[in-house]
Amino acid sequence: MGEAAFIERFAGIDEAGLKLIAHVEAELGPTHDLRDAPFSRWLIVDVIGARMEGPRIRASLHGSAAADWVSVGAGGDIGALDVRATMKTDDGALIFSEYRGRVRFGADGLNHVVTSPRFETGDPRYAWLNGLQCVGKGVSNARERWLRYRLYAVV
Repeated sequence: MGEAAFIERFAGIDEAGLKLIAHVEAELGPTHDLRDAPFSRWLIVDVIGARMEGPRIRASLHGSAAADWVSVGAGGDIGALDVRATMKTDDGALIFSEYRGRVRFGADGLNHVVTSPRFETGDPRYAWLNGLQCVGKGVSNARERWLRYRLYAVV
């Protein structure tokens, strides 16, 4: 099969686009450095505050069970993210957020972050979140202890 014939088989699939959902800012707490652990090299970062604001959602971090478990690559310049947190909207809905992603550590303390969040909620006002696959792109500042990214839905 030639390349053109192969590509034609995908003609009915729309190209992906991105729609801005919100801007997200997190306040980062202490980092627990376990890079010398025997099975994995971990940086565990407490998330002590967060705010998400967009046209259809305004929410803040709810509770204290929020963290970023970063598995650091052997070279120390990249990491794999594993984040979980609960958000509460300004009108009272609880939303579970979970995402994976990558971080490229900068020597200057500015780290470039790409994420793939998904959300779950039982509140009908925010049920539209349940069917989304999102992506986020942003930066974190290791010295000033913040993370900022733009959150998009893949459409």
